[in-house]
Amino acid sequence: CVSGMPGTAIKNFSCVIYNISLMNCTWSVGRDAPGDTQYFLYWENSREEEENQCELYVKDKNGRHIGCQFQNVTITDNKITYFIVNGSSKVSPIRFYDEYISLYKIGKFMPPLNITANCDRYQTGCLIQWQKPETSRALDDDCFQYEVIIQYK
Repeated sequence: CVSGMPGTAIKNFSCVIYNISLMNCTWSVGRDAPGDTQYFLYWENSREEEENQCELYVKDKNGRHIGCQFQNVTITDNKITYFIVNGSSKVSPIRFYDEYISLYKIGKFMPPLNITANCDRYQTGCLIQWQKPETSRALDDDCFQYEVIIQYK
């Protein structure tokens, strides 16, 4: 049985991990949520670990929480993370939203490092080199595909 009024739960929940260990989660206010509704995000990596509440909320112009920023997030290949967003209001009960997400799937890679381009002086050929980007986990070089776009000016 799901408690809370229909239409009061958040919608459009999504998270992305960038810069190796920073995670942003965002959501929209429920269409029927009263104006005094406040949302709170909790997450846990496994049943053995303690539940964590968001420490740095992103707020809309009315001061409602519509996102959260996390630091020092560790991606582990096989773990599924449980997210739940509860709400509170003095007007009506707020329905919760929950979702299981694999952090491995929402991680965005950094760009390659130390990019160099050396062209011969007749511009008949160039050697372009780079290094694999930093990642939060060990990955083989053949896990990466790169695209080089050359523009002539």
